Amino acid sequence: MQFDKLIQHLKLDKQEFIFQFNSHPNYPSALAFSDTLNFMGVKNDAYELDKQYWDELPDEFIAIVDDSFSLVRKSGNQYTVYAEKVKTLNKAELHARSTDFILLFEKNEHPESKKVTSLKPLLYIASAIIVLYSAVSMAWYEVLFNLVSLAGVYISLEIFNQKFGSTSTVISSICGDTSASQTVNSCHKIINQDKTSILGLKFSDFSLIYFTGLLVMGIFLPATAVLIKGITLVSMIAVGYSVYIQAFVEKTYCRVCLIIISLLVAQLLLGFLFFGNTYVDYRMILLCLALWIAVFSLILYLNNTLSEKESLQKSNSKNLRFKRNYDLFKRELTDSEKVHFSDQDTFSLGKKDAKIRISIVSNPYCGFCKDAHTILEKLLEQYPDEISAQIRFNYSAEQKNDKFTGLISDFMSIYRQKPEAEFIKAMDLWFKTKDESKIRAFAGTDTHPEDLTSLIRMSAENREAGLNFTPIFLINGYQFPEKYDREDIHYFISELIEDEEL
Repeated sequence: MQFDKLIQHLKLDKQEFIFQFNSHPNYPSALAFSDTLNFMGVKNDAYELDKQYWDELPDEFIAIVDDSFSLVRKSGNQYTVYAEKVKTLNKAELHARSTDFILLFEKNEHPESKKVTSLKPLLYIASAIIVLYSAVSMAWYEVLFNLVSLAGVYISLEIFNQKFGSTSTVISSICGDTSASQTVNSCHKIINQDKTSILGLKFSDFSLIYFTGLLVMGIFLPATAVLIKGITLVSMIAVGYSVYIQAFVEKTYCRVCLIIISLLVAQLLLGFLFFGNTYVDYRMILLCLALWIAVFSLILYLNNTLSEKESLQKSNSKNLRFKRNYDLFKRELTDSEKVHFSDQDTFSLGKKDAKIRISIVSNPYCGFCKDAHTILEKLLEQYPDEISAQIRFNYSAEQKNDKFTGLISDFMSIYRQKPEAEFIKAMDLWFKTKDESKIRAFAGTDTHPEDLTSLIRMSAENREAGLNFTPIFLINGYQFPEKYDREDIHYFISELIEDEEL
């Protein structure tokens, strides 16, 4: 199932979205899709709505068009549909090709973005250096030869990345759209279903090795001219094999394959028309042999590493479907003894009468509590009207720790005198800096300390319930299961909110 344009429009991380979607227990259902959007910060509500009422929908909504989750954008009497491709339909066409399922969402204008390390900038810089060097020190036909090699490396790299789930706009534009009657287009059929396998490398992978090797050899022109002519001549065997597969085996032509063939033939012609017959030094032969071995080893390593990563990710997705099963989570959650607190007001946050109440037993000086508070803050930000929360500090007046007492008093002052958002901000500041003076300045408390009676009583309740270690999460009085990571609460929060039994 493809929805590249939808993910791009919502400004979501594609790999993260696909991983979370695939690992949902109800994959590939509409529920899984909706929950994944919620998890990624796009709040949404799903409905089954007769087509006669679709005119009342907002200008943007999500529907299942041609069996694919798609973003639908209304403009007058036309509808632009974003899925794997972008297409424009009129009302009758949209209704005919859609189910009654629609999903209304609130677009996140400030989505969280992950810093992704990409090698493309380095490749672009290296390519620019090679082009500049060639233009300054080589003849025009040698420069043209290196440009052809660069084009071959770029296209081959796009094909290589596409094997591991990356979407290439270049390959898509070359191969064209897949018609509704086809399951795969000719490029996909030739490239992705290639049965060739040498140490795990496909025929298309050797294209990347070939052009990369020739690109590096091209830097040493004209010393490598004779070797390049010989290699380009041998490459005609691959050209013949590719043409044979397309014409007689698959009986369909791959446009991107034909472009690669054109590049191979162009290099052959450049070599034999313009390259001279220079003397070949055996040291140059050894250097080129070492070069090809290095390039082959690098591509083989990358292929095996990415293949293993992809295999582990698929296996992890299947395992997570089991782990993220809500019924199993709820059984583990309610298996513990329920704790009843009399103090529900001290450091209480969110909607006070919400059905889901999350309590976190914490200590400001606890090193592990920072992440727990971050989880709670995100939940309150994402579900402000569905969640009530309480921070339950473990504190005792007998501790005789003036620094701790002063810090807790400052927190109490901020909570009582300032808006809830300011208190949350103060907590975030503390766990980032661990600087008591900054919290004192934030609170502005330079007079009498706050009355901590309610906090002491709350801490006593924690001790009586055996909640001595920190941090501890409780959901409606049930302690968060030890078999789950605290971060897993994000996967279950929607179902917890909807669970009337809990």
